[in-house]
Amino acid sequence: MKVVVWNENRHEQTNQVVADIYPKGIHGAIADFLKEDNFEVRTATLDEPDHGLPDDVLKETDVLIWWGHQAHDEVDDEIVEKVQKRVLEGMGLIVLHSGHFSKIFKKLMGTTCDLKWREADEKERLWVVDPTHPITDGIGEFIELEKEEMYGEHFDIPVPDELLFVSWFEGGEVFRSGSTYKRGRGKIFYFRPGHETYATYHNEKIQRVIKNAVQWANSSDTPVPVYGNAQPLEQIREK
Repeated sequence: MKVVVWNENRHEQTNQVVADIYPKGIHGAIADFLKEDNFEVRTATLDEPDHGLPDDVLKETDVLIWWGHQAHDEVDDEIVEKVQKRVLEGMGLIVLHSGHFSKIFKKLMGTTCDLKWREADEKERLWVVDPTHPITDGIGEFIELEKEEMYGEHFDIPVPDELLFVSWFEGGEVFRSGSTYKRGRGKIFYFRPGHETYATYHNEKIQRVIKNAVQWANSSDTPVPVYGNAQPLEQIREK
């Protein structure tokens, strides 16, 4: 399975706290733990030509992971169109944390994807609300993070096909933190945790969720539907 981890890679260049937590960048940290499970992984960043997603790379990608925050508007609309096309064709897409405001996620959801937020070093407890789902396999009842950015309802997304996680925050808010969707032949998973100034992607349970999600989102072997004018399967009698 071929996985691409996309990250705008801006905070790592300007914020020493982020650089210390993720010396290889957020994309590098995610790529490293995915390689532990023998995925074929490459990374891509905003400032590369074609944002690191030229046609030949997208064509071969089974699952794309997306992390963005401060530079959503800098993502070229043509690349967004190409990513959407690949999702509809069957490429899996995992959108992390502030990627909820990315052009590609909003395009696929058809809503503003807006929410409440607060950065106050709050405890977050992500409750597993579907313990039978492949993405929550091995997680247990909940994931507890000592410090995270708060996201709160209302989260302006379509009703999820499946709701896997609901977060509670120390300040009292709750949030739909793990949601799945299908668009065309492609599977999409939105997973909330991952603010850049916290070591969230070093947490083993967070890593397990993302690994599980990559396996779930891969639909490269599904049949391709046939569209357009069709010949009858049976003889049609004249009336």
